[in-house]
Amino acid sequence: MASGPFAPGHLGELTQLMPFEMVDEALKQTGRVQQRVRDLPSRVAVYLMVAGALFPELGWRQVWQRLTAGLTGLTVAAPTGAAMAQARKRIAAAPLRWLFELLRGPSAGTATPGTHWHGLLVCAIDGTVMSVADSPANLAVYPKQRGNHGGAGYPALRLLTLLACGTRTLLDAVFAPASTGETTLAPRLLERLHRDMIVLLDRNFAVCALIQAIAATGAHVLVRVKNGRRLPLLARCHDGSYLSRLGATPVRVIDAVITITTRAGHRTSAYRLVTTLTDAHRHPAADLLTLYHQRWEIETAYLEIKSTILGGRVLRARTPDGLDQEVHALLVAYQLLRLAMAEATTHRPGLDPDRASFTIALNTARDLVIQAAGVIADTVIDLLGTIGRQVLANLMPDRRIRTRPRLVKRAISKHNARGTVDRTSYKATIGIEIRTSSEP
Repeated sequence: MASGPFAPGHLGELTQLMPFEMVDEALKQTGRVQQRVRDLPSRVAVYLMVAGALFPELGWRQVWQRLTAGLTGLTVAAPTGAAMAQARKRIAAAPLRWLFELLRGPSAGTATPGTHWHGLLVCAIDGTVMSVADSPANLAVYPKQRGNHGGAGYPALRLLTLLACGTRTLLDAVFAPASTGETTLAPRLLERLHRDMIVLLDRNFAVCALIQAIAATGAHVLVRVKNGRRLPLLARCHDGSYLSRLGATPVRVIDAVITITTRAGHRTSAYRLVTTLTDAHRHPAADLLTLYHQRWEIETAYLEIKSTILGGRVLRARTPDGLDQEVHALLVAYQLLRLAMAEATTHRPGLDPDRASFTIALNTARDLVIQAAGVIADTVIDLLGTIGRQVLANLMPDRRIRTRPRLVKRAISKHNARGTVDRTSYKATIGIEIRTSSEP
């Protein structure tokens, strides 16, 4: 534990993944080291921001109380809300951007179950929209979204991430006003791609120029396209797929009918997938269709960020600069939790990271912040830690098939609601039929 005014600067056990030296280097590299030691040194302000992401339901003074609750016997400052605001403004967003840049990554080897497919790291790119505080400063940069019923109540930003599907760790992230389209933001993520990746995309990203740009990085693509999209048939493959071109990019097209059987009955959907993996013998169509299901991992990650961490709350910051800082603090907090979970699952060979509970990791991490526990590793280093032990003690069942049946769970208006069901009691099976194209 640090001493004096630096003592409140910690994240409980997560401090071992983001130690004092790392934060000090971030401040040094971004020119944000304090000129004199205050009640709130710059290092403490950085930890305060990340702790704020872990406790989004609390005001900043209450977050400070969580950071200092376990510092028994130490004299700690009691800064005002204004003092904390000044400290956050003083460090700005740069140190948190630097930390996210350092922490981002897949945290998985090729032997980790569910992370690689045919030697390729399975990734996904997708976006989500997040509500921000309705202030004049935010509105000037982040306008409200339009809608059929008068538009949204809050300004919004669009977050786009590149995610490692197996561990749900972040490889990169960018954000902009929600008025900026996903395909406009996507090129900013491409420098993170390389030849040992396969990127899963939904139909919105099936743009010729974007697919060509991704292929130019050496990464492979598996993207869903609209069923009616006309793609020339250049040659048939033995598995029912066929070779074609998407713009200037050589691709393979897979047409399939997928039937999901649940207690609610059968539901059949036609899928058309396009991939840059053109060898049907090395990468059979049925395997690619099964792989595409992994794209839902990025949707789960957004659920964890927006629902599990934020609880559906609006972001706090009332200025664009403050939002830049807050979003990066949130991404750092999420990544730290995911890294701790990935490390825990490596202690059981053959354990799929999917079975680690994000809620367990988050709540344990919060408790350890309040206790100021595990801030510095003992001389005998505990690689698993309290978070890891709790994760392994509360593993989730093997992942079932994701499905979103159109069920009305409760009447909330005269319009039908698209409901979901409790996955603990809901079972589904899936059948795949690959169709031979009738294209000329």
